[in-house]
Amino acid sequence: MSIKKLLTTVCAALLTGSLIAADVALNPNHPESYVVVKDDTLWDISGKFLRDPWLWPEVWYVNPQVANPHLIYPGDILNLVYVDGKPRIQRDGSTVRLSPRIREESLDNAIPTIPLDAIQQFLTRAIVVEKGELDDAPYVVQNADEHIVTGAGDRAYVRGIENTDVTLFDIFEPRGPYIDPDTNELLGYEALYAGTGPVQKFGDPATIKLVRTAREVRVGDRLRPADRSTLPAHFQPHAVPSGTEGHIISVLDGVTEIGQFNVVALDLGARDGMEAGHVMRVFQQGDVIKDTVSGKFGDKVKLPDEAAGIVMVFKTFEKVSYGLIMSATRAIHVNDYVRTP
Repeated sequence: MSIKKLLTTVCAALLTGSLIAADVALNPNHPESYVVVKDDTLWDISGKFLRDPWLWPEVWYVNPQVANPHLIYPGDILNLVYVDGKPRIQRDGSTVRLSPRIREESLDNAIPTIPLDAIQQFLTRAIVVEKGELDDAPYVVQNADEHIVTGAGDRAYVRGIENTDVTLFDIFEPRGPYIDPDTNELLGYEALYAGTGPVQKFGDPATIKLVRTAREVRVGDRLRPADRSTLPAHFQPHAVPSGTEGHIISVLDGVTEIGQFNVVALDLGARDGMEAGHVMRVFQQGDVIKDTVSGKFGDKVKLPDEAAGIVMVFKTFEKVSYGLIMSATRAIHVNDYVRTP
């Protein structure tokens, strides 16, 4: 059941009385008004009005009295107007005031910042681990009931569960290392979330009932106590500091071609100042080709890097971050650069 909360309408993710920064431009094809619909995201809506959607914090008023000022709902009407020559957005045709008006609304109905279904399994569970971190963790030794493919509703036998105080576990498929392409530094190991389940029966082996799965649970998968943290629905998008540069080092979930709403790993982490909401531009790495015209033996030239899309970081670890490709204007590949937008 949804938890009812008192939410403000005047700061519901609307462009308001704050001054627009000089470098924030409107989308040339912006509408004069827009009615919010159920499947919208704040990124989509901002992109309708702004050339660069991640700049909405620069132009939307943030009321410090409101825990989350970016909550808007289906049916809200946003109108573009000009006040003292500056563009602003007014809700439902009336000027937005700075004092809050209260309305009761289901938090579950709020429009999210980005499409959460694309990253839900990556948000609440750590999937970058240190070397050897899972070596001694409990592991799936056999799937029960002779199922060829094991998923939600099935059971699995697990060895190594010694603490009977822990009754709910997340299951991970260990994967390969993350390597910095410039320095060859080991940044961590990928561990893909496979599922979650409670212990039905302790012992050696114990029996796990799978209540949620994101992929097939296999022999050798490792277990950790379940992550019970809540799923964030809203991010504050903002550009990384000038001069920040890294690479896409992996694309998650078995995808070979990277496009919009794919999750990628970056070789930048908390130690590099990365944080949730950071936005970077992706550049397709230019090929090195042979110059067949110059007439010089072995003459080669590197083609320019080409802008290929936008990525927004949603989860950070010490040396690695995960980001969602928000837009892709051309093919994106592992080892492509990410830079300040």
